[in-house]
Amino acid sequence: MTALLRPEDLRKISDDEDMAKAKKAMERQRKDDEEQAGLREIFMSRDIHPEAVARVNAAVRRAAEQGNRQLLAVTFPASYCNDKGRRINNLEADWPDSLEGFAKKAYEFYMAQLKPLGFKLNAQVLDYPGGMPGNIGLYLTWG
Repeated sequence: MTALLRPEDLRKISDDEDMAKAKKAMERQRKDDEEQAGLREIFMSRDIHPEAVARVNAAVRRAAEQGNRQLLAVTFPASYCNDKGRRINNLEADWPDSLEGFAKKAYEFYMAQLKPLGFKLNAQVLDYPGGMPGNIGLYLTWG
C-alpha cells in the first residue's frame, strides 16, 4: 500500500529542488565569472598588432569612402577602466589616465602615430546597463 505524502515530505521535496536550482545557478555564475576574468586578462595583456598601421589605414579609408569622419576603433567594458568609466562618463579632460591594458596601449599608439597626423580620439560610454556605464568606445575622428 502506498502512503500519502505528508506536508513535511512536500516541503523537503521543494527544499531539495530549490537547493538544486541554487547550486546550478551558482555553478553557472562561477563559470561566467571565470570566463569574464579570462577575457579581462586577455584584454589587459594584449599588445598592438604588428600590422596596426596597415589595419588603421584600411579601416579609415573604408570609413572615408562611406562618407564617415569617424571610426569606432576599440570597445571594452567600463569595468576595465581604473575608475569604472567615471571620467569618460563625466567628460573629464584626464579620461586617458583611467585607461588600462589594451585600451591604454591603443591610446599610446594614437598619441605616437595618429595624433601627429591630425587625428583625434574621443571616448564615450556606449550603454548604461542598470544605470551604470557599461561599454566604452574609443572613436578615431578626422576632418
